[in-house]
Amino acid sequence: MHLPDSSSWQAAAACAGLSPSVVFARRSQQAAPALRACAVCLVQRECEAAVAPAESWFDGVCAGRLWRNGRPVAAKRRATTRRPGGTAVASAGTSARATEITGGGRG
Repeated sequence: MHLPDSSSWQAAAACAGLSPSVVFARRSQQAAPALRACAVCLVQRECEAAVAPAESWFDGVCAGRLWRNGRPVAAKRRATTRRPGGTAVASAGTSARATEITGGGRG
């Protein structure tokens, strides 16, 4: 198995300046800065190939996803509640406008 040369891509990684406690966080809230960095990172493929999160039981952020014990952690879905008459109401942490835009709970 050939591993990519890590020195060539690590310097270009968007997370390069972040604290290890953020990159290796096990919870979404603590990992949020690393996830945001990954969203714009140009070396996600190289990162995933080098870290091999599924094979290494990795905990932390790699290639734009949060991993726990080598498995991707599912993103939390925004909950909505239905009012009588079928109107969707955003739950705590969800803006009404976001619910309106996404069709929150209609289906």
